[in-house]
Amino acid sequence: MTPIFDHIIWQLLAAVPSGKVTCYRDLAKQAGYPNHARQVGNILKNLPDGSHLPWHRVIRADGHLAFPVGSAAYQQQYQRLIQEGVRFTGNRVKLAEFRWH
Repeated sequence: MTPIFDHIIWQLLAAVPSGKVTCYRDLAKQAGYPNHARQVGNILKNLPDGSHLPWHRVIRADGHLAFPVGSAAYQQQYQRLIQEGVRFTGNRVKLAEFRWH
């Protein structure tokens, strides 16, 4: 993808409000590239150092976090979402309630 795509994703990500989540696929669709969810994941994985973008608000389309359950990254994302008021059922976010469009 192009640096322009990165910037579009960063802008969309910055717009996701606290207490809401979005999916990799949703960001790709909003950017005009509906089949590029994996590239969105790569962009988030490679955010610039010191970025304050809310990467933790992006989850899988099935409501699960993308990190392995129990990993440090999973715990960090889970805790940040809980602090923002996002609720889970088991290991899954209630997308019907917390999904941002």
